Amino acid sequence: MRLGIDIGGTKIAAGLVTPEGTVLRRAYAPTPAAQGPGAVVRAAARLARELGLDGVTCAGVGTAGVVDPAGRKIAGATDAIRDWAGTPLAQLLETELDLPVLVRNDVHAFLAGELAGSPRRAALAVTVGTGIGGALALDGRVVTGVRGAAGHVGHVPVPEAAGLACSCGAEGHVEAVASGPAMTAALDRERGRGLRADLRRVVRAAGEGDADALGVLARGGRALGRALAGVVNVWDPDVVILGGGVLAAGELYLAPLRAALAAGVLPVLTDVPVVTARLGDDAVLVGAAAAAAEAERARR
Repeated sequence: MRLGIDIGGTKIAAGLVTPEGTVLRRAYAPTPAAQGPGAVVRAAARLARELGLDGVTCAGVGTAGVVDPAGRKIAGATDAIRDWAGTPLAQLLETELDLPVLVRNDVHAFLAGELAGSPRRAALAVTVGTGIGGALALDGRVVTGVRGAAGHVGHVPVPEAAGLACSCGAEGHVEAVASGPAMTAALDRERGRGLRADLRRVVRAAGEGDADALGVLARGGRALGRALAGVVNVWDPDVVILGGGVLAAGELYLAPLRAALAAGVLPVLTDVPVVTARLGDDAVLVGAAAAAAEAERARR
């Protein structure tokens, strides 16, 4: 049995994963992001213990941020989790859990989970939630890059985000216009009053025909589709796989995304399918646990 942990800016999930990739039990908790790394590690360890660790041989973690290629520490991060950059996450969790731990970027783990057992060999994965993350696969394996930063689609510049601050500290990145908090903030600006950073309110208003809310979702989807078109032109994948909480907006977000993607790719790439994750929220748990098990086999 393996342990999978998914650490996001909003939520932490943990699950017991079989060698076949089935998640048997799950536990969830809010991420204490404002309290810093120590609190986040303790929350993740507490969830793992709630599941029970008898028979667990290793743990894999998918986390927000850039993870060093060795899978040991956070090499870089946005402000989604306070002071996350530099955290020796694998070491801290090994001390807490008395298990070998491998850490991967959460979207790298997401794509590994989605490709497990799949005939597809080249893929682009994107998750849209508190932030926008991405991952690339070639020959069936996720590409991490020299520094662990491969696939950071959320930090592709787009004109829709011109002048808007991104969580990484730069301006003009697609995350600043197409993520959940960005779209909520955009409607907030349109109306001049607070929405408590809750995308559900934006989606609800759009479903009721609110023109401002519809425009915010369409602009976000269109901006992400434009960014993805550039990556698809470079990568030529079998498939684009989408995940994350923002997809709850449905076609109000996805239709503009697909239209912008189709308009921006080379003619030979117009048939690249855009699909939603088959494993849903379990993809990160499955992919992280599988990566940890592979690393353990390689050490024997």
